[in-house]
Amino acid sequence: MTKETVRRVLITEKGSRLSAENRYVLEVAPDARKPEIAQAVEKKFGVHVLAVRTVNQKGGLRYIRGTRRAITEKTWKTAYVTVKAGERIEQV
Repeated sequence: MTKETVRRVLITEKGSRLSAENRYVLEVAPDARKPEIAQAVEKKFGVHVLAVRTVNQKGGLRYIRGTRRAITEKTWKTAYVTVKAGERIEQV
């Protein structure tokens, strides 16, 4: 595997709320599959993964306020990972 499967832990309000339930929100590679994500999380953070759910976030145009210019955002993938009770993924 040459690509970085798990890119970063997303720190959001929803992610903070879910971390109390042993669920974490991660940005992952767009072509990563659930078994690959589970294996990468277990290796990188040293936890036991119970479930993985994924969501494809579609990129698109975003207009810059006060101008007529637009930038294109890339498509990316979010993974919601449930870990074994009592285990944690460090968020920073």
